[in-house]
Order: sequence, then structure tokens, then C-alpha cells
Amino acid sequence: MNSLIKIENMEKYYKIGKDRLHVLKSINLDIKKGEFIMIMGKSGSGKTTLLNILGFLDRFEEGKYIFNDEDVTNLNENQRSEFRNRNIGFVFQQFNLVESLNIYQNVELPLVYDGKLNKKERDAIIKEKLELVDLLDKQNSKPLHLSGGQQQRIAIARALVNNPELIFADEPTGALDSETAEVVMEILKLLNEQGKTIIMVTHDSDLVKYATRVVRLKDGVFNNEKSLEVTSND
Repeated sequence: MNSLIKIENMEKYYKIGKDRLHVLKSINLDIKKGEFIMIMGKSGSGKTTLLNILGFLDRFEEGKYIFNDEDVTNLNENQRSEFRNRNIGFVFQQFNLVESLNIYQNVELPLVYDGKLNKKERDAIIKEKLELVDLLDKQNSKPLHLSGGQQQRIAIARALVNNPELIFADEPTGALDSETAEVVMEILKLLNEQGKTIIMVTHDSDLVKYATRVVRLKDGVFNNEKSLEVTSND
């Protein structure tokens, strides 16, 4: 498989007062197209910071970031925003739906920001994605009228409307009960089987069965070589 993401010697610091906190240390990572990667580690290990950097939501101080053979290390803010909207879908623990909009409008938002499709084209894509997560019948409902699991499925539909190559999921089951979490994970598994590359942060070891590979972080570094072993889907 070809590489989708290559990270070389990445260093990340946060400034706290007069001090610098070294969050990520000499990170090297090669993610192949079509993988389902899980980044695991305790709170404070750096896993969400790594996800945010990979998703162009945060910057890093040293190192190199290659995406699809393109060096994206030094993109400016406008380039980062355009690149993110074109290539990446996000699913967060807290859903991040706009409460004042109905479900259809929430899923439509990335397409509106992109501005490249007309209303008819957007409508076809939105309904296709809502059908994928089995919630087309809720398109006129507001987010607060849906369960947590339904809101997360809507968030997945929204992440898919621009047909991104890569999906980032930050603790997507963290606010869900185990049965609902399984439904969400089965959707992510299906998307992965359809060719989407998925990078997911989680602390839940019960979910590693869905991953093709698990990366374990501790204090900003990979634990050991074993952390990069392939994990069976069986």
C-alpha cells in the first residue's frame, strides 16, 4: 500500500508561562492508504495533540509532514483550511452539531463552505450520506431531539459529504453507551472496508478489534516497537 501520511521527526511544544512543555518528541509515523489506525494512550500522553496536528487543527515546531506525497509542513492558514476541507472529515466526541440548524442543514455545512456544488447536487449527496447512517427520516429534526448515538451518526454523515480520503475520529464513542458505541464503530468499519483511511483516538481497549494497527503513545513518544504491530480485525 502507498503512504497517505508520513511524519518525520516531529516535535511539539506548548508554552506555559515561561516554561515549554514538550508534548510530542521525535515522532515518526507512516500511515498507509486504507488503514484503520487507533492512537491509544493515557490522558496527557499526546494522542489528541497528534491527531490535531495530523488534521491541520494545530501546528508543530520541528519536523516534516508529507500528505499523499505532498509536503504540507509549511502551508499558510488559508491553504491549511482548504486542504482540510478537501481531504479530511472529522468526528468528535461531543458531536459539534449546530443546535439551531436541522439535521439536513448540519450535514450540508461543509458543502456550503466549499461552494462548488449547486443545491440539487448538494441535496443528492446529503441524502446519500443520511441513508448510509440510516437517519434520512430525521433530516428535518434538530440535534437536541436525537439521541447521542443518532447525533454521532449525523456527525459521521457530515464528515463524509466532501468525500474525504481520510477520517479523523477523536474519542467518537466516549459519550455513548456500549451498545450505541458498537453501532458507530460498525459504521466506521464499513467506511474503512470501502477504502477510507481512518485515524481514531481512543482510550477504550475494547475497540482495538476494529483497527488494522494500534499506535500507543506514552509521555509524547511511542511506547515501543510492539506498539506498531498489526492488530487483527477478527
